[in-house]
Amino acid sequence: MDLIEELKWRGMLHDIMPGLEEQLAKESTSGYVGFDPTADSLHIGNLVPVMLLLHWQRAGHKPVVLVGGATGMVGDPSGKTKERQLLDLNVMQHNLNSQKNQLRKFLQFDGVNAARVVNNFDWFKDINFLEFIRDVGKHITVNYMMSKDSVKNRLEEGMSFTEFTYQLVQGYDFYHLWKHEDCKVQMGGSDQWGNILTGTELIRKKGSGHAFALTAPLITKADGSKFGKSEGGNIWIDKKRTSAYKFYQYWLNIADEDAGKFIRIFTLKSKEEIESLEASHAENPRARIVQTSLAEDVTVRVHSDKDLRTAVAASGILFGKSAKSDLENLPESEFLSVFEGVDKATISSKLLGSGVGLIDLLSEHTGFLSSKGEARRALKENSIRLNKDLVDENKSVESSDLLNGKHLLLQRGKKNYFLVSVD
Repeated sequence: MDLIEELKWRGMLHDIMPGLEEQLAKESTSGYVGFDPTADSLHIGNLVPVMLLLHWQRAGHKPVVLVGGATGMVGDPSGKTKERQLLDLNVMQHNLNSQKNQLRKFLQFDGVNAARVVNNFDWFKDINFLEFIRDVGKHITVNYMMSKDSVKNRLEEGMSFTEFTYQLVQGYDFYHLWKHEDCKVQMGGSDQWGNILTGTELIRKKGSGHAFALTAPLITKADGSKFGKSEGGNIWIDKKRTSAYKFYQYWLNIADEDAGKFIRIFTLKSKEEIESLEASHAENPRARIVQTSLAEDVTVRVHSDKDLRTAVAASGILFGKSAKSDLENLPESEFLSVFEGVDKATISSKLLGSGVGLIDLLSEHTGFLSSKGEARRALKENSIRLNKDLVDENKSVESSDLLNGKHLLLQRGKKNYFLVSVD
């Protein structure tokens, strides 16, 4: 199966320029995707263009990753309802370095069709304003720029000259890579089509050359909510921003209506593998076979096998049978991530020095239960657990009960958790 057919069945092809298929059949071709350094981590929405580059490389073509040291100083207006805050240079450089390290996890940077990372600041830093408007601006008319959706959608509210000229800056990126790196294709989301065409137009007019555009659809969810968002915001690739547990859970909780679409886009599983998973899923929907396979695949590729095991173990603590040893084996960051949304209290370590009665801990010292009477009733019902172990009213809680010397996990029934920390 050739690249275009592969992207079509995976639902990853929105539009291509005529002649691209013939170009790809003729020779190994360089193609690039640009990433703006708006944060020090990519999020899962960025995985769509990353997967485009990965399929590009697997098909025998050369992927080029452009990190926007220059364009990040301007800000892309595409899909934005208001102007973005401009980044401090030091912050932007930190973001660029972080994103570069993440992108290296997905592509091969050696071999015949090795991937390369380029920074557009390297060629823009030596271009002055007058030179740019004379040598680049004269080739693109204002009417052409005004016709782009990224401009038209903002005319009523207004946009700065800085944002208006963004498409010229991105177009020049394409021209520079075409001229100096023999890069003939730019890829991106469907909202980038206008910006990419500005590049092909500049190559045609300024360089008398020919280049191509390829875009993927913008990812949407069946329920209308935004893909890649949770209650806490973006789902990030950096574990410091989104724990492996939360990352895994996001994919595991994808709706059935979206699971088939997402496993095609975000994994490298074959058509036969995916159809087999879907058939099994149809026989037993409650097992969430497609979602589990998707969550495992993406978690391993973005993080690691070890992180997947941690995420599965963390999920088991909340939704399955587990013991105190399972809690202690979790890295603290994952442990805190699992119980991020539960009620919490902090107590003094002195309280545990000579031991504190469980009834007093449950009520007076933490407020987990409203009164000593409620605590006694819950204990008589055998509904209270300390660090996953059933306990009775004779239990004295001591420092030795702390998880990793820092926390106590209280639980009433199956789902009502309370986290106690010591200072």
